[in-house]
Amino acid sequence: MSPTETPTLRAELRDAVAPRTVALVVAVLLLQLGFVLSYVGAFHDPTPRDVAVTVVGPTQEVADRAATALNGIAGGPLEVTASTDADAARAALTADATSAVLVVDATSTQDQLLVTTAGGAATATAVQTVLAQAEATQGRTLAVQDVVPAAAGDSRGLSGFYLVTGWVVGGYLLAALLGVARGARPATLRRAVVRLGAVLPYAVLSGVGGALVVGPLLGALPDHAAAFWGFAGTGALVVVAAAAVTMALQVLAGTVGIGLAVLLFVVLGNPSAGGAYPPELLPPFWAWLSGVLPNGAGVDAVRRIAYFDGSDVGPRLLVLAAWAVAGAVVALVAARWHQLRAARAARAAAPADAPEPAAA
Repeated sequence: MSPTETPTLRAELRDAVAPRTVALVVAVLLLQLGFVLSYVGAFHDPTPRDVAVTVVGPTQEVADRAATALNGIAGGPLEVTASTDADAARAALTADATSAVLVVDATSTQDQLLVTTAGGAATATAVQTVLAQAEATQGRTLAVQDVVPAAAGDSRGLSGFYLVTGWVVGGYLLAALLGVARGARPATLRRAVVRLGAVLPYAVLSGVGGALVVGPLLGALPDHAAAFWGFAGTGALVVVAAAAVTMALQVLAGTVGIGLAVLLFVVLGNPSAGGAYPPELLPPFWAWLSGVLPNGAGVDAVRRIAYFDGSDVGPRLLVLAAWAVAGAVVALVAARWHQLRAARAARAAAPADAPEPAAA
């Protein structure tokens, strides 16, 4: 274009706004719309699906008949098993191996429903609603007993969700801060190791700090010694997992990796974590995510430590450990690959008689 020509609007836009900036704006827009889609998609129509319930009858025949009728409810809200052992069913409930127990009384028109609001107030309410409707069709009523209630300061069982959300946010923000301060991609493998190592003391302090806040400070969750150290250990693992994965995404994708971490932990992880609604009330996709992402694994681990004596907490901690290890391995391997590629590029650009750069 000659100096005398007037630039077109398109040319001015291209000069004022770089294509890379446009791409980043589009990515932010998609992330925003993904946030809306994920949260509204998860929460707009909570519906119970295959909620585990145990029916206890005076005889196996009565229990089987009741279980068959309840399993036949349209939409499959319940997954009912039959039993004649009330003590065993109650023990399974207090170990979070089932969500509710329906005790059929053959001598009365009123049955007993045992629930645990600590296991999820929304689940207990949903089960009670479904069973009350089923009982009404038979001219029967329910007497409801909350066997494991949530702590007085744990409104609707959400304290564990907010605790884990804080740990996740702290983990990915730490990794993002280190990336912004010293570059998203560590220059050498050694620097990547040091950066990962810096996460460990932060994670320990985060875990202990979170346990102090929800326990002794606010009384939102039980604060006996076993629960306190269980929370602290779980929190440290959550922070390491979130930070390591965010660091890996940054090494792979640069600054864009921070956006990918937000997509993983905020857009997908939070609505599937079991906060407002547990996995049994979420659509299948979000219910599946709850079991495989650090958010859901962390929330379920905290809930089991707080109210169910850590019953079956191991698989949840393994999910967190798997994310932490995978994130660290990917970050280190990718950092080494970038280091070797930079060394090859330096050798190719150097004069033939120049000394080769030292390999770290």
